[in-house]
Amino acid sequence: MDGKPRLVWLALLALVVSPWIQADPQVRVVGLFPNAAVVNIDGQRHMLRVGRPGPAGVELVAADSNTATLRINGQVRQLGLQREYTEGFTAPERQQVVIARGQGGHYRTTGSINGRVVQFMVDTGATSIAMSSVEAQRIGVDYRLQGTQTMVNTASAQVPAYRVRLDRVKVGDIELTGVEALVLEGRFPQEILLGNSYLSRVSMRDENGTLLLERRF
Repeated sequence: MDGKPRLVWLALLALVVSPWIQADPQVRVVGLFPNAAVVNIDGQRHMLRVGRPGPAGVELVAADSNTATLRINGQVRQLGLQREYTEGFTAPERQQVVIARGQGGHYRTTGSINGRVVQFMVDTGATSIAMSSVEAQRIGVDYRLQGTQTMVNTASAQVPAYRVRLDRVKVGDIELTGVEALVLEGRFPQEILLGNSYLSRVSMRDENGTLLLERRF
């Protein structure tokens, strides 16, 4: 008889405590890289790497450009980009782009100009988007007809250039319209520079080797 009250008390305690123990964090994958992922955990953004412990019982087991395999409170789950693990998280997701630091410490990403796919290198020192005339011709930017001629200084000399306005520039989900750009005659720069005519219109922050761009509403 003496043991029954104790058993009842333990059963009630288990009912109270077990939902708390089993409650999983709200997990959302917002960036994927080889062996790394940017994950939103209960509203906080974290960079997880394979082999390193993560917050709130979340550990990255594996990651590639398509999916992240996570261990969440001991349970292994495979998540794709922008997909939720838990139900009921309905807060609107801001338009964000996650860019990993690459070779030479530069940030490179795929985007588009007027609907044509291009490769950008982020350059906060450039006043505007800059591209070579070779690249402009490839993506159909008629800079001679639509642009205003000017001269710009490069590392070696002054070169003729054209100031143009691009209809649409898109990086990830962030598309801006009417973005100023410079087209330099010749093959320089070898990469399209994503300069401040685009970057000044988004929020930007560097978090441990990951560049986060966010659309300003």
